Amino acid sequence: MLDETLIPEDHVIVVFGATGDLARRKLLPALYHLAEEGWLPRNYRIIASSGVDMSQEEFKDFARAAVDEFSRSRSVDERWEQFSANLMYAAGEFVPGETQALKEAVSNAEGQLGDRPSRLFYLAVPPVAFVPITEALGHSGLSESAKVIFEKPFGHDLESFEHLNRSIHEILDESQIYRIDHYLGKETVQNILAFRFANGMVEPVWQRQHIEHVQIDVPEAIGIGSRAGFYDHIGALRDMVVTHLFQVLSFIALEPPSELNRNAIAEEKLKVFDSMVALDPAGVVRGQYEGYREEKGVAEGSDTETFFAGCAFIDNWRWTGVPFYLRTGKCLPEKRSTVSLAFRDPPSRMFAGVAADGLGADHLTIELGPNEGISMQFLTRVQGPGIKPGKARMSFRYEASFGSELIEAYERLLHDAMIGDQLLFTTDQDIGRAWELVGPVLADPPPLHPYPKGSWGPPEADDLVGAGTWNAPGEARVT
Repeated sequence: MLDETLIPEDHVIVVFGATGDLARRKLLPALYHLAEEGWLPRNYRIIASSGVDMSQEEFKDFARAAVDEFSRSRSVDERWEQFSANLMYAAGEFVPGETQALKEAVSNAEGQLGDRPSRLFYLAVPPVAFVPITEALGHSGLSESAKVIFEKPFGHDLESFEHLNRSIHEILDESQIYRIDHYLGKETVQNILAFRFANGMVEPVWQRQHIEHVQIDVPEAIGIGSRAGFYDHIGALRDMVVTHLFQVLSFIALEPPSELNRNAIAEEKLKVFDSMVALDPAGVVRGQYEGYREEKGVAEGSDTETFFAGCAFIDNWRWTGVPFYLRTGKCLPEKRSTVSLAFRDPPSRMFAGVAADGLGADHLTIELGPNEGISMQFLTRVQGPGIKPGKARMSFRYEASFGSELIEAYERLLHDAMIGDQLLFTTDQDIGRAWELVGPVLADPPPLHPYPKGSWGPPEADDLVGAGTWNAPGEARVT
């Protein structure tokens, strides 16, 4: 049964970049599924804004194709008709001096809904367009009482972040700004807090005396696809590490927040980032998959990395001396998002001859997707004569335990923005600090190492973990 208190008030939702890859793969399917489940406002209009010249009906056909290809549930005629009746399309650029078309579309939608509906703007556009669109929102008056979602990455480096942040704050109050990192919308990322702090057997060992190292591993099987124009200016470090991997790291490492609200959690996350040591270029491996430079839209001789691995340290009471290994890349064997915590060996081994597996005999694995869950690998006695230890595993799976499908990250965050909940959105303080932490690598990037498609990246990345190994798929999968 729906919680009536969580159904958003009436909204006009504007998606900039509505014909782009993000809107097609994520936003349009998410909005349709929210409507299907009853989590959109009772009265709403969705205005798609793009520079592509197409009619209302052509965009509706585009949107339905996107839903059918990427949504968890295909569109059903009756439900699609109800949803698409609320879709509008506004073609043309939206920059200062060229705001009339969208302003009229918003005015018409608000007139249809009546009673001053809320405004939500989603900037699913390259970061270079953030300032012009925000300025246009201000000049047109559309920013009044509006909420604005900005995609990542928020800036290109520390200097561009600070310029972007100042420019946006000239138009919008911080309470209007929603900097999205969809990893924070994942159920399993949020479950890190519950797992850590709600279990008396877990919290005491979640620190350097018991944990030898942490791995945050986000391989991707796909290449850059049609995103070359965006990706070649960004690369794996800016696209994934400054955003997703750092955010996951902060949830793993933060101290218990005083309350489960945005300010308390943001305060503890910022303490983690403030305690982190800036990444050392000597401890970083950059790679580029073979054939990347031949991809359509990639600059000749591009130095953009499609693979990044590095080691981060947090210099505080809980984590001093514990390496946090980070790895992500394109065209790797499998798509998977995993956090592994390897526990230290006991002070003396009673069971000689037990081979270590690089992660240690006992480790905890948190699967963030696509097979969401938690598993624990440990040693136990093998059946038979004598006492011979062998590896065993216990697993928790969301669907098996709770029997329900997880809400998608973009669905949750879109809904949170509509109800004005900023808990799972990033702040300017932690993003600014993240850019400071990668500054040395951006200023002095190590050389690129080529790697074959379908491999686990450059072999140089294996040296980062010393005598250990990366937690490759199959080693600690939740099954």
